[in-house]
Amino acid sequence: MAHSHQHAPASVNRSRLLAAFIVTTLFMLVEVIGGWLSGSLALLADAGHMLTDAGALLLALLATHFSQRRPEKHQTFGLLRLTTVAAFVNALALLVIILLIVWEALLRFRSPQPVAGGLMLGIAVAGLLANILCFYLLKQGQGKENLNVRAAALHVLGDLLGSAGAIVAALLILWTGWTPFDPILSILVSLLVLNSARQLIRDSLRELLEHAPASIDIDKLSRQLTLNIAEIRNVHHVHLWQVGEKTLLTLHARVIPNYQQDALLGRIHNWLKENYSITHATVQLEYQECTQPECQLGTEAESGNDDHHHSRDYEGSLHH
Repeated sequence: MAHSHQHAPASVNRSRLLAAFIVTTLFMLVEVIGGWLSGSLALLADAGHMLTDAGALLLALLATHFSQRRPEKHQTFGLLRLTTVAAFVNALALLVIILLIVWEALLRFRSPQPVAGGLMLGIAVAGLLANILCFYLLKQGQGKENLNVRAAALHVLGDLLGSAGAIVAALLILWTGWTPFDPILSILVSLLVLNSARQLIRDSLRELLEHAPASIDIDKLSRQLTLNIAEIRNVHHVHLWQVGEKTLLTLHARVIPNYQQDALLGRIHNWLKENYSITHATVQLEYQECTQPECQLGTEAESGNDDHHHSRDYEGSLHH
């Protein structure tokens, strides 16, 4: 059985991540205070959207930290999944915030509240500048190679729309004096936050329930592996799941008799890495024919031979 391990240093620039997290958190607090003082529900809704950005950045920081920690005997993957649990809890908290904001917006339609348009405008502009700064930080350097950081950058990009909308609402209130623009915008921003929360719940649940990554088709992977490596006759017992950012794979491969098993295993691992970015895989080579139903994938490519006379399972270790 071959087990490929690649524990490369994290490619994330921690200083940029930390700077973006601090800027986002500070301006989230500014929007909360400004929304309270100005009476702007839209600023509070945008602060909720900034909370999703801060949460995404924090998860990226935690993922970077845990990925560099040495696993312990009772935690062979470290604490990578802690970030997924945090994401799920964060998403549930966002749903509560959304309900509160929408409820308050509906009340304000019935009983409009005064809004300090000038203060609202100033804070919205500051929030927009903060989001631009965070987006710049996240798009620079090595951080752009990290999936968590790329997701956080998308969160910030979405929040730019919320800040821009708050600016428009503040200008409309200053020009027309019609305060319902504020709850209207707060509901629109809440819809953006709802979409982020929905995606966060979906992705975190997929990982917690150990679904295969949505980007990988297991049947397609098995067929391509069989077609691209001539010695492989059949791929079966495929299991694929995600822990943090690490994609894990185990599979059985029925192969023709081969006296260079290590070289064959190396080719399989290289193919998985190059085509699916899978660097942590356990591959069991088998010579004996598998008769179980799930082993039939790819059997149409087999030609009658006496492979089954050479019945042997090969197990070894391969470290990259």
